[in-house]
Amino acid sequence: MATIKNVIAVASGKGGVGKSTVSVNLALSLKQQGYAVGLLDADIYGPSIPLMMNAVGQKPTTPDNKTFTPIISYGLELMSIGFIVLKDEATIWRGPMMSQAISQLLFQTNWSDLDYLIIDFPPGTGDAQLTLSQKADLTGAILVTTPQDMALIDVKKSMEAFRKLKVPIIGLIENMSYFICDDCGSEHHLFGENKIESFVRDNAINLLGKIPLHPSFVEAGDNGEPLFLSSKDELIKKLYGQLSLRVKESIATLETPKTKIEDIQVQLES
Repeated sequence: MATIKNVIAVASGKGGVGKSTVSVNLALSLKQQGYAVGLLDADIYGPSIPLMMNAVGQKPTTPDNKTFTPIISYGLELMSIGFIVLKDEATIWRGPMMSQAISQLLFQTNWSDLDYLIIDFPPGTGDAQLTLSQKADLTGAILVTTPQDMALIDVKKSMEAFRKLKVPIIGLIENMSYFICDDCGSEHHLFGENKIESFVRDNAINLLGKIPLHPSFVEAGDNGEPLFLSSKDELIKKLYGQLSLRVKESIATLETPKTKIEDIQVQLES
């Protein structure tokens, strides 16, 4: 059985904040530093990792008809429901079936010994988040938000859910934090500024970093060329390098509370 030293959830309160983009580029930054890294796409209803990692159409082999061999792309071990179902097939599954699928992707994948397994959570707080928080032995969670008030309201709900489930919060990333003008080089805060500092202060969490709104992010994701690898703009590589260092530093300071599934059920019922 493989040894996985750190299992990190990358989560958000709502969709559209760039959580999968952060997951991919954070994983690649850690890989560039020499770590063995896996990336699990836990978004059963909207998997995006196959496209973002240039692995659409690839199918995992199953050596024993029970387990999967992860797909390898850009040096990362990958697993996603998107590798198993047809590209345009909708996964119209109820909660129990979805939870079972997530468990199979996590535990029936033949991961190598990894320093980090990054789990790209689906947005929100539901069955998927509960299943993973109960079963994945998470080192901690990274929360991703954008500067808008609505995104901050929703990410606070995710933060409180993880705390109830006794999952440590590694920190918060503000994505699409600002836009850098190509002509003048100045920063423009399209969604407002200075909200995030008060948010992390009031909620006693670490601000891991601010990632700008970059015009190449969409193109890079659609082309399967992660911006961390393809960008000629060294700023993105520098920011994700700093981000991965802060993640490691924050993990080193975590106190991981232990809880039993029975305790979780009591908390959810109360």
